[in-house]
Amino acid sequence: MKLNYRRTILIGLAFLSISAFWQTYDNIIPLMLQNTFGLKETVTGSLMAMDNVLALFLLPLLGSISDRVDTKLGRRMPFIAAGTVLAVSFYILIALADRAASLPLFLIVLFGALISMGLYRSPAVALMPDLTPNVLRSKANAVINLMGTVGAVYALVMIRLLSGRTLSSTGRTDYLPLFGSVALLMVVAVAVLLLTIREHRVKQQVNEEIRLYRQAHPEDTEVQTIEDAGSAKGTAASPQKAGKDRAGTRPAAAMPADVKRSMIFLLLSIFLWFTAYNAVTTAFSRYAENVWQMRNGGYASCLLVATLAAVASYIPIGHISSRIGRKRTILIGIVLMLLCYMTAAFVTEYAFWLNFLFGLIGIGWAAINVNSYPMVVEMSRGADIGKFTGTYYTFSMAAQIFTPVFSGFLLEHVSYRTLFPYALLFSAAALLTMTQVRHGDIRPAKKSSALESFDVDD
Repeated sequence: MKLNYRRTILIGLAFLSISAFWQTYDNIIPLMLQNTFGLKETVTGSLMAMDNVLALFLLPLLGSISDRVDTKLGRRMPFIAAGTVLAVSFYILIALADRAASLPLFLIVLFGALISMGLYRSPAVALMPDLTPNVLRSKANAVINLMGTVGAVYALVMIRLLSGRTLSSTGRTDYLPLFGSVALLMVVAVAVLLLTIREHRVKQQVNEEIRLYRQAHPEDTEVQTIEDAGSAKGTAASPQKAGKDRAGTRPAAAMPADVKRSMIFLLLSIFLWFTAYNAVTTAFSRYAENVWQMRNGGYASCLLVATLAAVASYIPIGHISSRIGRKRTILIGIVLMLLCYMTAAFVTEYAFWLNFLFGLIGIGWAAINVNSYPMVVEMSRGADIGKFTGTYYTFSMAAQIFTPVFSGFLLEHVSYRTLFPYALLFSAAALLTMTQVRHGDIRPAKKSSALESFDVDD
């Protein structure tokens, strides 16, 4: 079968809007909390961890609820539409609350925005496996990830272009134009999605395409109708992976002790490298302003380079992994990021060559990201894949809850200059634990197309 790229791109518009929101949120909200409201690093870090705390509860819950509803718009679209309207409304109110310098209003609308995003995040991701034949979901997920990258890049470009505007009355940055530009993208993207993708009709079309394909290729028993494939049910932890294996059709076997040991060390590694990386991404906008004296959203250039370098390296990293194995590729990625963090720790002011350094960080993160989740799947094969998929996200999410608070405490009570040594320390710890992983290190099969190299789990 061939993937319907037009349909998949349209489905990916929901993920594009989500990625644009979070890119702006992660970079701008910490600056508002500190520059407008004068909050210290520890409190700022705690508030920045709030979205991950809510995600632990909201994403599985809303994903499960959307599995069970059925309306004229479909199962996922009502959540996507309502969530977008609410999220955009609260999003604009965040900028207005910052203008008014009202902390109570700011916290209320911030919490409202996070709840609204939780309302449609899981249903938006689950829409793809709902409307894609099971054998094409890897390619489709690659398209979805690329759409998310487009949203993130758009947000970074807007940060760079629109963060120089100031309020004449206070001299503080006016973020309303920036938030307005991202809100407009979110509204347009989801409006186009709602107008072009009618869930029930598309599902019928997909099943008809599958029926015709089965008639022409009766020997291909892998292709299933959407209902046969189980759609996205039961995949709240990783809905984009729905339908990739059907190990759940038989009782799960116990994981051997030596494999379990490797799994434990891999999960510890996941926690440690997310602790390092998320500390940098969460605090970088503040670090760049306070240590490197970068103003008017200049830090966005570094993040943009890192994002584009990661995307550009997916395909080469896939080829490298197929030659030297997943574990070695991950270890190379950790060492690369470790060396970059070490170098950045000694930099006292911004210089253009730092963009090259952040490009290497993006490549290192891609080397880790492309290979870590498949290692979890490989080790849990024959056991409970769904359980360990959920565990993977639990460890990565736990790191993103822990690290903004802990690193924020160090930034506040020790020095901003602790940021990169902090990332260096946890990356070194991840390197040590990763060397103890003895399983899951097969050489992955060659992708059926270059596009599938973008089928990764963030």
